[in-house]
Amino acid sequence: MNSSHISKIAHELGIHPRQVQATADLLEQSATVPFIARYRKEATGTLDEVAITSIRDRLEQLAELDKRREAILESLTQRELLTDELNNSILSAETMAELEDIYLPYRPKRRTRATIAREKGLEPLAQILVAQATNPPIDPEAEAAAFVSEEKGVGSVDEALAGARDIIAEMVSEDQKARADMRELFTIKAAISTNVVKDKEEEGAKFKDYFDWREPITNSPSHRVLAMMRGEKEGFLRLHITPPEEEAVDWLRRLFVRGRTPASEQVDLAVQDSYKRLLAPSMETEIRAELKRRADEEAIRVFAANLRELLLSPPLGQKNVLALDPGFRTGCKVVCLDRQGKLVHNETIYPHNGEHKLIDATRTLRALCERFNIEVIAIGNGTASRETESFVRAAGLAGNISVVVVNESGASIYSASDAAREEFPDYDVTVRGSVSIGRRLMDPLAELVKIDPKSIGVGQYQHDVDQSALKRSLDDVVMSCVNGVGVDVNTASKQLLTYVSGLGPQLAGNIVKYRDENGPFDSRVQLKKVKGLGPKAFEQAAGFLRIREGKNPLDASAVHPESYHIVDEMSRDLGCTVKDLMSDPSARKRITLDRYVSDKVGIPTLRDIIDELDKPGRDPREKFEPFQFAEDIEKMEDLEVGMKLPGVVTNVTAFGAFVDIGVHQDGLVHISQLADKFVKDPNDVVKVHQRVNVTVISIDIPRKRISLSMKANPVIE
Repeated sequence: MNSSHISKIAHELGIHPRQVQATADLLEQSATVPFIARYRKEATGTLDEVAITSIRDRLEQLAELDKRREAILESLTQRELLTDELNNSILSAETMAELEDIYLPYRPKRRTRATIAREKGLEPLAQILVAQATNPPIDPEAEAAAFVSEEKGVGSVDEALAGARDIIAEMVSEDQKARADMRELFTIKAAISTNVVKDKEEEGAKFKDYFDWREPITNSPSHRVLAMMRGEKEGFLRLHITPPEEEAVDWLRRLFVRGRTPASEQVDLAVQDSYKRLLAPSMETEIRAELKRRADEEAIRVFAANLRELLLSPPLGQKNVLALDPGFRTGCKVVCLDRQGKLVHNETIYPHNGEHKLIDATRTLRALCERFNIEVIAIGNGTASRETESFVRAAGLAGNISVVVVNESGASIYSASDAAREEFPDYDVTVRGSVSIGRRLMDPLAELVKIDPKSIGVGQYQHDVDQSALKRSLDDVVMSCVNGVGVDVNTASKQLLTYVSGLGPQLAGNIVKYRDENGPFDSRVQLKKVKGLGPKAFEQAAGFLRIREGKNPLDASAVHPESYHIVDEMSRDLGCTVKDLMSDPSARKRITLDRYVSDKVGIPTLRDIIDELDKPGRDPREKFEPFQFAEDIEKMEDLEVGMKLPGVVTNVTAFGAFVDIGVHQDGLVHISQLADKFVKDPNDVVKVHQRVNVTVISIDIPRKRISLSMKANPVIE
């Protein structure tokens, strides 16, 4: 482990190097972020998942920098170009950009104009011009005359001077200070501009806002950068990133041009050429990549935050559910699920196909609710959703049956997946999709982990960002949520178990196979009998796996098996059983934590143990509360400006939040309409799945756009 990396990360994060070192050691031992955060608090000084993830990612970045550094040193050594001074510069470089700038003059390159000029023997002339001697001042043409040679391909004084300027231009573009200054200028003062490609106006109408656009890159938010880059990628826009050109050239003049001699004029011409032909394109490429990286980072952050809120949506819990996937012509697909989410019945009803079929559908719905003791009806929010909700509410069902509209985004992806085919090989995609709708109401987390997070519909330009970075971030979120909630090992699907700390697809499959062959697990210790689940995997996973009504009551809690002896000691000291300790608050109050502190276990872990004894295996998610859209508002045509409506946030972006108000088209609450105060980040005000009250401020039916406001007294358009 590189000690300088430890110190650097500690300084950047404002924590003690000891915390970084401990975290790095645990990561090197293949410990997961959730495990380190939950069960190694003493080692890390109670660092949370955010800090641990930051350490992990920064260690990897620095390792990548070191890898590149080693490759450069090896290349220079092999070509016998490495000097002590160059070696020290390379070793002290702290960023990839700085490292590449140092290496640039030595990088093997294709033949350039400067290379050709050097082959013609013009480098001495370039050095004479760069010196810009004033005592006595040199005459560039007189000096160049000595380099005219038909044999070497230099036919005139002008050709000699042009070749020398090509060499100087390359020297300027490869100068470390010049590149650093240009990078700073581009970062501070460059503007991003776009123009429509000729004759693409109509075809690229969705990018109309960017047909003639210009703004400083310092002001350009993630969503606009990604939108412009998508327009360029699809061939509708031309995009450029440029600073004020004259100012950029002046910066270079101050570095390379001295005085006003004829030689200085030659250098000045070379500087101008260097900027336009070499430096500006190079810096634009570099700044464009950095701008894209920052835009990706922000978009991924927003996506991850939305995904977390969606995964941690309040679960309905174990109820008998009837789920409906609505449809007009093809009917509504109905499935009935028992309290464990098992499919017990399916059929199709046609409530929107005439009076006769409506009567049949009503009769069928009532019979199914009675036959399967239905407690909740889940309705997908797709086509015919509100019409189907109205049908269900008018069907005369028992008053204790709740009706809930469920966001079905991604259900069709699941229904066609390998996981769905494996679970329901004898049913078509419509039945599988309906099951998914019902199950995601019962337990959103357990069902949504079966779907690629990118398909859930809470992202922003998710197909345009770095896909590996996006996947890693979303996987981190899913793993954090799954382990934060805990997993019932006897009911969990293979997909859910896959995200448990220390498992993965293979061990998750082995657990399900063992469970199918041997019946439910009755203790965590029994997990050690699962094929391939060794001591390390058990250590990582055990605390996050729950066994309800097992032999040991602690198996249903988040107390790790490695700490069971502490709870046993506590119960012995109080003269009671572990079960008594878990059920008797007065007994827990008599525990003196300091008595149980050891060299491995400190107060943070002991406090976690007491919290778990108080509420074993508690679910951190909020309690489920049913939601109902406004009655008689089922389509955009039903809306009127000024209406105040209840809604559910479906997506949060950098420019605002999308809200489902029950009309098959989400409305946008622009960031300026989120509150009666300035809002910098929409995530500070709203979260995915949050219930909100909004006012309709404009409706554009042809373009399918609804503008909403969450202000107390919004201005109506």
